[in-house]
Amino acid sequence: MNDEDETSLFAQEVAGIKPLKKSEVYLGKKGPQVDFLVRQKAALIAKEADRNHLSQDYVEKVEPNDVLEYKRSGVQDGVFKRLRQGKYGIDARLDLHRHTVAQAREQVYQFVDDCMRNDIRVAIVVHGKGDRTPDPDSQAMIKSHINKWLRELDAVMAFHSAQRHHGGLGAVYVLFKKTEKVRLDDWEKHQKR
Repeated sequence: MNDEDETSLFAQEVAGIKPLKKSEVYLGKKGPQVDFLVRQKAALIAKEADRNHLSQDYVEKVEPNDVLEYKRSGVQDGVFKRLRQGKYGIDARLDLHRHTVAQAREQVYQFVDDCMRNDIRVAIVVHGKGDRTPDPDSQAMIKSHINKWLRELDAVMAFHSAQRHHGGLGAVYVLFKKTEKVRLDDWEKHQKR
């Protein structure tokens, strides 16, 4: 079929069509009026849920008896050693036993946020060793994710597996960044000397 045949075929098909008499077209939707306050609240809730940037995808697996340790640059060796030895007072505790990975993700994010808002400097996260799971491929999943998530959080300066009396390889001590309030309090304390 050539172009002329197509044009004549199209002309035959549209021959009986009459133009619309209205010059205006209403494109609005029919139905109930939209409540923008409800939409705004829903958007704020969704935005709040999206704040949790902790990833759930690939995680480098650790073994149940592996020691977890991490230190950001700027953390003094003496401070890290005291953390590792459990010599700091523990101001907060999070227990993740019997949690799914998704539940643990939410709990860890909220816990770190709460610690920062309450000027907590050292906390402990009890994740369990994960060695009681019968499937070897799914052992220490929470522990593996904790190892990843704590590194992703800017507020975490260092962490290390706990001493035996605090949970051993099934828990980690977490050292948080100093808040401005704590930093100012420390500065004032040292000025009085």
